[in-house]
Formats: sequence, C-alpha cells, structure tokens
Amino acid sequence: MTKRVLSGIQPTGRPHWGNYFGAIRQYIELQEENDGYYFVANLHALTTVRDRDLLAQYTWEAAIDLLALGLDPDQAVLFVQSDVPEVSELYWVLASGTPMGLMERCVAFKDKVSKGLGASLGLFTYPVLQAADILAYDSHLVPVGEDQVQHIEVCRDIAGSFNHQFGEVFVLPEARVLSSSARVPGTNGDKMSKSYDNTIEIFEEPKPMRKQVMRIQTDSRPLEEPKDPDTDHLYQLCQLFLGPEDIEELAALYRRGGFGYGEIKKKLADAADAFWQPARDRRTELLAHPDEVRDILAAGALKARLKASEVLERAQAATGISDPRRTAVQRGMLTNP
Repeated sequence: MTKRVLSGIQPTGRPHWGNYFGAIRQYIELQEENDGYYFVANLHALTTVRDRDLLAQYTWEAAIDLLALGLDPDQAVLFVQSDVPEVSELYWVLASGTPMGLMERCVAFKDKVSKGLGASLGLFTYPVLQAADILAYDSHLVPVGEDQVQHIEVCRDIAGSFNHQFGEVFVLPEARVLSSSARVPGTNGDKMSKSYDNTIEIFEEPKPMRKQVMRIQTDSRPLEEPKDPDTDHLYQLCQLFLGPEDIEELAALYRRGGFGYGEIKKKLADAADAFWQPARDRRTELLAHPDEVRDILAAGALKARLKASEVLERAQAATGISDPRRTAVQRGMLTNP
C-alpha cells in the first residue's frame, strides 16, 4: 500500500548543507515510492520572520530551491502552506479541544524562548497548527528530526482524543525519524545551523563557497602527526561528497599523517562544487521561467485544497458545525474554479 508522506520546510533563509543532507535529500528519496505532499511552511515562519517582503522572498525561493534539489512535481505535490486555508480552519477545530497542559509540555517552545525568541501565542500553539498540517491530508508518515518527534506524538494525542470524542475522523500519523548519521557539522565543528552562524549555503557561488570551506576551523596538530578521521569534522564533511574509494584513501591518509588541512579543504571544495553544480544550473533555469514555478505551486495548492477540504468537512460534520449543503457547494467550487 502506498503511504502518504508529508513534510513542510520553513522559509527562514537560504538552505545550507545541513538542510539538504539532514532532511531534504531524504524527502526527495521518499517521493519515489510514496504519495508525497511537501509544502513551504510560511504560516509557521510568521513566528520568526516579521518582514513582509522578506517572508515573500523566502517563500518563493524555498519553492524554487526544493525543485532545483530534485523535488519532482510529477511525483509529489508541492504547495505553499497559506494557499490551503482549510488547514487554518482545521487548526481552530483542533485547538478548541487541545488541553493547555499538552502545549506546556512541549520542549521546543521552551528551548526557543530560552534562546531569545519572543513567546508569542503562535509559537506556543505551533504544534496544533503542525497537527492540522499533518491531519489535513490523511498523512501516514512524517519525516522529522529527533527534536520534532514530540510534536508528532502531540499530533497523535490530539487526533486520538478527537477520534474518541467524535468518531474515526483522522488518520493517526507515524514519525519517520531522519537518519542520525545525517548530522552535518558546521564550519566550527558544531551542528550546522543558522542559529550558530556556521553554515555553508547550498546555492552559494563557487568562489564564496570555497572561501567558506577554507575557513573551516581545524586543530593545530603538526602535519606529520597521525589523526583519527572518525573524530574530525572536516573528514565528516568530505564523506558527504566523496565516493567510497576516495573516502577510504582519505581515511588512510589521516591515520598515516603527513598532510595539511588546507589540502583536505581544497579536496572538499572541489567535490562540493561538482556536487552542487547540477542543482545550481536547475535553479538558474527555474528563475528564468517563474511562470512554470507558479503553475506548479498553483496545481499543488489545488490538489492539496481538495484533499484538505475533504478532511475538514469530515471534522466539521463530526463536531456539528457544518451544513452538508454548504460544504457540497464549496467542494464544487474547488473542483470547478
């Protein structure tokens, strides 16, 4: 049985190597044998991006970036979150019965506030909107990092409670935890993250990208000293781009010693440049044909709305807030715009 996979990506800036190897690459792989629904989560981004033009730009570029990196609109549905208003309606249906205590136990909210993010109501109820995103499409699998697993559990709790009260309305999703081996170190050795200011952007031009690679922090051990590749973040970055034979040869060089880190950085920059060049070319082509991108997003939004309206109608009927004659008209308008 084909499973529906759903995931959203917040448009909060240009994607970096960690975004791709930690998540996007696996989303693209999942589209091959599943029914994929992928969206640009601009409603979620409102909790952090409060500049109108910037959010619009980030949203547009995120869609183009996903297409350039391999998302295939013939295999998966790609749309912008705010283009499916049924999700926001479903959010309120779910929020009306969600206990405050469930939200208060979500550690992501506490972590973000502790890092200086404003404690808005939107940030606090983020998991409810995320639940609406998931439940609106009868999603079976939701690929997430380990830090988001709790939100999928919250989604299951919300859906399970609703089903207990009103009948079997929602499919209970499962978390698909993204590979822990995909943790990508940043330029300072910590996990690559915009929060740590240690990222290398995917679509950076070759020369600036090479400069960033050459600035990757390394230790000060002598050239001749052997080094353990398994504990070296520069070697870990090389593993993302080099083939098995080259990696084996590089590991032997580390253990043998007698090399400078500058040599390894040049090898990494060359491999990364070759790896990203096809995606950079696709992105340039997409930017030159914006109407094609708009058509893809419009078609994706229509398909997403048709599914979300079906689920919303089930939820509204179950709670007694819908009129079957009105919802039939609404569905007709979606089918025949």
